[in-house]
Amino acid sequence: MVCALGDEGGAISERHVIATTTPDETMPQIAAWFRERGIEALGIGCFGPLDLDKDSKTYGHIAHTPKQAWRDFDLLGYMRQADIPFPIGFDTDVNAACLGEASWGNMRDVDCGIYITVGTGIGVGVLVNGRLLHGLRHPEAGHILIGQRADDNFAGVCPYHRGSVHCLEGLASGPAIVGRWGERAESLHERPGALELEAHYLAAALATYILTLSPKRIIIGGGVMKQARLYPLVREKTAALLNDYVTLPDLDGYIVPPALGDDAGIKGAIKLALLAS
Repeated sequence: MVCALGDEGGAISERHVIATTTPDETMPQIAAWFRERGIEALGIGCFGPLDLDKDSKTYGHIAHTPKQAWRDFDLLGYMRQADIPFPIGFDTDVNAACLGEASWGNMRDVDCGIYITVGTGIGVGVLVNGRLLHGLRHPEAGHILIGQRADDNFAGVCPYHRGSVHCLEGLASGPAIVGRWGERAESLHERPGALELEAHYLAAALATYILTLSPKRIIIGGGVMKQARLYPLVREKTAALLNDYVTLPDLDGYIVPPALGDDAGIKGAIKLALLAS
């Protein structure tokens, strides 16, 4: 967990990392860190799935996350009861990153866009008409179902979508790369066809997002995307899959990395705090 202080302009003045172990160990440290700094509002961008329905009895809870110790934990309720007197904004970590980029990054000039993180998992934050998209819960577009390429016999890593049905996260996340190739993403360039296969799956997802959400910009971040050669491959394959059915803008400015880098989520949490105050 990254705790940080920031101001109204999104500038970060201090940060502190606390290990994500169990709620009993982690949460008291987080609450104490913020109490000691006398902040005016707090924004939380949290791993999910989350209950973001304010009318729900479990609003603010983490749902069936793979992090077993955190399942059904009332994170928002804990912070509200931990002698935290200030307003709290709450959303998913990837929605926070999307909001950060919309506020101070590569989505500032558009009102509809998506932020994708490709790392330990794959998450998607969606901005529609200047507002983060929620609904039944929140977008889980990292788990859209995609066809497995005929020459790829990898079983997938998603426990919910494997075997005859595969999702994007199961085939293209960081753990999927390690499971398929036995190496981390930074070594993909040494494996013939590895970057091309990763780009194939990401492009298939992007084509679907473009056809369903019609974003004006797509930002892709996360540890896997630190392989810069992926961007031109993804752009090329996305355009090829759409086959001119959708007229895309200049691809170099349409499918882009985050301007805020690894700070997108932190800055998004700052914006969540501003919106809550």
